[in-house]
Amino acid sequence: MCWSATADLAAGTAVAAIGAACVLRTRRARDLPLAALPLLLGAHQIIESAVWRADGGTGPATVAWAVIALPLLALWVPVGVLCAAPPDARRRLLVPLASGAATSAALGYALAVRPVTAHIRGHTLGYVLDLPHPGLLVAGYLLATVGSLLLSGDRWLRCLGALAAIGAAVCAALWRLEFISTWCAFAAVCSVVLFGWSGRRPAEAAAPAAP
Repeated sequence: MCWSATADLAAGTAVAAIGAACVLRTRRARDLPLAALPLLLGAHQIIESAVWRADGGTGPATVAWAVIALPLLALWVPVGVLCAAPPDARRRLLVPLASGAATSAALGYALAVRPVTAHIRGHTLGYVLDLPHPGLLVAGYLLATVGSLLLSGDRWLRCLGALAAIGAAVCAALWRLEFISTWCAFAAVCSVVLFGWSGRRPAEAAAPAAP
């Protein structure tokens, strides 16, 4: 499938609908931030359809997309995983949480003082933001998002983390300049794994992960 305004709108609507179902299926209040992740990512893709229709540029849709993709997700994912994690996993999750907080602060500051521009490149979108130490920020971002999922101690969340890691590697190899956009789209589709996670019984959710 080629990325386009129509594709982003259709995919975003479908993922957001699954996200709404995840929220409705959730049985513990502390699971709600993570259960709402597909809803957020679906809305994110819908926003990108507006970026397509604006032919890229620096407009409100581009800024809104970048705010969600960069500082918001860097903090939302590790906070959501920490809230949902069993007590024995929380100490190790403090590392990706700290990484997410620092990365989110740096990315938020960059968005506040520098313009972000979207460029249409064939069937993909590239976002340009002049970031200091981009390699370090990407590493911190992946540690916060993918790392927290892999360290969660939950098989559903580890599966989502593994899919996100594979997607990051593929998108970096195939679309280096469009990595952020393509990986976010991949992550949005993969987040439907949370539909199964959100329907767990309370006793199952509280049980420690098998070694």
